[in-house]
Amino acid sequence: MGAQLRVYKRRIRSVTATKKITKAMEMIAASRVVKAQRKVAASTPYATELTRAVTAVGTGSNTKHPLTTQAETVVRSAVLLLTSDRGLAGAFNSNAIKAAEQLTARLEAEGKQVDTYIVGRRGLAHYNFRERKVAESWSGFTDEPTYADAKTVAAPLIEAIEKDTADGGVDEIHIVFTEFVSMMTQTALDDRLLPLSLDEVAKEAKPAGEILPLYDFEPSAEDVLDALLPRYVESRVYNALLQSAASKHAATRRAMKSATDNAGELIETLSRLANAARQAEITQEISEIVGGSAALADATAGSDR
Repeated sequence: MGAQLRVYKRRIRSVTATKKITKAMEMIAASRVVKAQRKVAASTPYATELTRAVTAVGTGSNTKHPLTTQAETVVRSAVLLLTSDRGLAGAFNSNAIKAAEQLTARLEAEGKQVDTYIVGRRGLAHYNFRERKVAESWSGFTDEPTYADAKTVAAPLIEAIEKDTADGGVDEIHIVFTEFVSMMTQTALDDRLLPLSLDEVAKEAKPAGEILPLYDFEPSAEDVLDALLPRYVESRVYNALLQSAASKHAATRRAMKSATDNAGELIETLSRLANAARQAEITQEISEIVGGSAALADATAGSDR
């Protein structure tokens, strides 16, 4: 076997092994994205109704609360960035990081200080490599987040919004995550988590022509908002974590399918090159045999004379 043919066969074996791995990863991601989709569908109604409840309390009272009241002068903002612990997901992480950087640049251009909170090793590695300050980070659960994970992430954000900015608190909280639209479409979004924009939410939540009811609050509207604040933040963070997980699995499935298809095409190309190399080797061997036979015949004829 010629040296060139051995190189082609070695590369074919290597690419074939890689194709098996990417195909397996594609199938794993496909099974996980279905589960993540179900969790997103199950959590979204709760988050929506909780937002409606907060809106009802906010519009039905004149209480000033960090959940519903915008500070006159916003000094510091918190940005929560959701990425994944693993790569091999195409542009999933880079799109989310890009959206977070654009949001941070916009907030800083408005004269606000920005505290960055990150979920996922990929986002943390990006910021650490560029030596950017991170207020707090979490990892290890991005593939299958639970409500307990959401509570862990939400706790420092709730604590920060309840503090005065002079004591290290924040006036508003933004979240950057990847929304799961479909198996083929995932969009990186930035959304203001707190304070809640009552007019916009009420407009979205209220059907046309519907009159919102009046409420009496016991013991007070402020106490109700205090009780709803952690639930609201936790539910929104949990829904965003699930959206991000579903988007990551869908992106991984798409990336692995593309890698599998590319590996198949490369194997076909290498197989054609190997066949051509083998044919050239056979042709060369035949030529050498014919040439050797002709030379032997000429030598025999010369000795007979």
